[in-house]
Amino acid sequence: MAFNVTGVEQGEWAVLRVSGELDLMTSPVLRQRVHDIVAEGHHSLVVDLSDVFFCDSSGVGVLVAARRLIRSCQGRLRLILPDRGADDGSHVNRVLGALGVRRLFDVRPDVESATAEDADPLSA
Repeated sequence: MAFNVTGVEQGEWAVLRVSGELDLMTSPVLRQRVHDIVAEGHHSLVVDLSDVFFCDSSGVGVLVAARRLIRSCQGRLRLILPDRGADDGSHVNRVLGALGVRRLFDVRPDVESATAEDADPLSA
């Protein structure tokens, strides 16, 4: 599966759908897309990682940097990490948990709940 990042707007939220492997070679693409979206004035961002089947530390670094960037703009960042995602059932969720950074993120199970204003985040 090739790496891909596609963006759509859903209400006031910009939604980036990421698929493939988020690693040293591909994470700069996601980093640039996040920066472009913020530069365009979007400060409410959802990153859908449902179709990411591998994530290494550079991918995690991009997510942490995105959180820092969005927070510096008083914005909101939400990640979509379903319990079962991509090929093997939520690799990204396990990586974030293993590194102890999952609690830093507002995690939702799907786009509908991620773009809802009154939804409560899933507990870590």
